[in-house]
Amino acid sequence: MTRLLILACSATKRPDPGYIPAIDRYDGPLWRTLRTADPAGARAKVAVLSALHGYRAASTPIDLYNVRLTRDLAERMIAGGVTTRRPRPGSASDPDTCGMHAGAEIARLTRYGDAPVTDLALVGGALYVEVMHALVRGFIEMGCVHRRARVSVINASIGRMRQELRSWLLAADGALGARS
Repeated sequence: MTRLLILACSATKRPDPGYIPAIDRYDGPLWRTLRTADPAGARAKVAVLSALHGYRAASTPIDLYNVRLTRDLAERMIAGGVTTRRPRPGSASDPDTCGMHAGAEIARLTRYGDAPVTDLALVGGALYVEVMHALVRGFIEMGCVHRRARVSVINASIGRMRQELRSWLLAADGALGARS
């Protein structure tokens, strides 16, 4: 069984200078719950949906930033699907060679479809979950998420989301995956 947690980015970030792994950069309550409930990263592979970076493995080094997901940005992310690179170029005239696309990230996390996700948790606010659902449809088409994967959506008050995230993580029977 391959478990994958897709967690929304956090407005609260550690102010450390330079690039550090996203799992360490984000410091909101859900990220703290993740680090406490699964300190070794053995219960699920972890990815982030970032308003700036798009879909990334949580191990991806990121710099400090402050970008919020708006309705317009969410719609553009959904329309772009799994093959649009994030972050986008600075201007429309810049070449589209920066960033990474979600399809490449999910492929790497699932050993290029050899270990498709069978248990998936989507965690975050409503707008983030909407974008996550759109990406998951693309991941299924790629063969990186099993068509009959169990999908848990965790979207409620922050206290409730922390409880449900912890429960989902602890439902793993041990070393099913590794932090990626």
